[in-house]
Amino acid sequence: MTSCAQAIKAWETKHEQKAEDAKEINITCQIPPLTKLDNSLSALKCCQKLSMSTNMIDRMAGLGGMSNLRILSMGRNNIKKIEKLDEVCGTLEQLWMSYNQISSLEGLSELNNLTTLFLSNNSIKSFSELDKIACLPNLKDVIFVGNPMYDDISRKEGRILILKHLPQVTKIDGDLVKPSERDEAASLPVE
Repeated sequence: MTSCAQAIKAWETKHEQKAEDAKEINITCQIPPLTKLDNSLSALKCCQKLSMSTNMIDRMAGLGGMSNLRILSMGRNNIKKIEKLDEVCGTLEQLWMSYNQISSLEGLSELNNLTTLFLSNNSIKSFSELDKIACLPNLKDVIFVGNPMYDDISRKEGRILILKHLPQVTKIDGDLVKPSERDEAASLPVE
């Protein structure tokens, strides 16, 4: 398996640049794949966008020191739980974690600058999970399609339920929210 340190070193060789000075680091699709995050990521102090999608990472860790991180892309891994983002909660604006095994939205409530959350094709079973992120004032763009919470309803019904729980969003599953959808969500009874 490839370590983060090895992936970063390979990135530096390919780009002929020190990773610690780069604003964007892409270590997706490593062969062999990344399986764990480690403290070597803390050296990426200038990094604003870190892409580690399409690997076999199963746990989140090691983001301390990444004081400029705005976009974290970890889709298509084996992550089951969103955690250890407190060290980037002041800067993180976008979190892309589609195609993992996430079943809970715990671990996101401190990300006050989060504008974009992509969590399609995970294991979220209930729309009530969205209440855990309703406190995020800047959240505008979400993708949840492909989660079990959509199993027994139409995509349109899912959009209305998302709006009921997250009235601040302006885009759901790739489409802008319509005023008629807002009205419909507002008319739903309080659970």
